[in-house]
Amino acid sequence: MEIKQGIQRFYMLDGNKEIGEVTFTEEHPLVLSINHTYVDPHYRGKHIAKQLIQAVVDLAVKEHKTIDPVCSYAKAWFQRNESAQAILYKKKP
Repeated sequence: MEIKQGIQRFYMLDGNKEIGEVTFTEEHPLVLSINHTYVDPHYRGKHIAKQLIQAVVDLAVKEHKTIDPVCSYAKAWFQRNESAQAILYKKKP
């Protein structure tokens, strides 16, 4: 299985079959908003979504951007990973 980067998304392939994806938008030049995470039901429980979110985090770090986790999985991932909190986008009140 391998992770590929597309336009505003990362996806995982098992051979030629796409088995998961995470999509994001650039709401601001320095903010990536993760808006969707999906893993094929037959592949759930194998940490694929976790790897896809990590790919977005790695991209954000590389490009000196922050992340706004919009989808429920991304929100939960950031709550569980305190070391990634520093990269979260801080919304102004």
